[in-house]
Amino acid sequence: MSVEFIAAFATLFVIIDPIGTTPMFAALTMGMSQRRRIIVAITAVLIAALILSVFGLMGDALLEAVGISIPAFRISGGIMLFLVAIDMLFEKRRERREKRTAEEPTNDPSVFPLATPLIAGPGAMATMILLVSEYPGDVTAQAMVYLGMGAVLSICLVTFMMTGLIERVIGPTGINVLTRLFGTLLGALSVQFVLDGITEFWNLAPV
Repeated sequence: MSVEFIAAFATLFVIIDPIGTTPMFAALTMGMSQRRRIIVAITAVLIAALILSVFGLMGDALLEAVGISIPAFRISGGIMLFLVAIDMLFEKRRERREKRTAEEPTNDPSVFPLATPLIAGPGAMATMILLVSEYPGDVTAQAMVYLGMGAVLSICLVTFMMTGLIERVIGPTGINVLTRLFGTLLGALSVQFVLDGITEFWNLAPV
């Protein structure tokens, strides 16, 4: 197993945090059938893989072309996550679902907020740009980086598939508690994203 693979896997695993993201997946897909959850999980992971691959391939050029900095990515991602956290804390999503008729389609969280910014967030995007740029012209080393990314996303998919078992074990009350708990944690994470962006932009001491 190559050093490039291990470095990419370890770094992305810490940043993406498949284990920590799973309860958020359970909260965001609460009430969905198992088949629907599987579709959402696969879609979210595939979209996240596409986003991270694009940023690995052309991230530097893309950011320079549109004049967007990594700190700006962190701040915008933090704001989006904060809005999701508010929904989780006050159960706005459940209220919206109850107002819809059975014929109306439910919200699909696979693109937002699952694929981005929870899986392919600003930190993961920036990490892919940095990891790939460390090996300019070395196709083999870059391929190992993408394999590391694929391994982390595969773990994400497997843990997402286990949310049905988690729900059966802890029940609706446990899910409601987890929804609010992880809504609180997600809110704190979103603020940390914003603080990291501000810190990096102004070259301040790490928060």
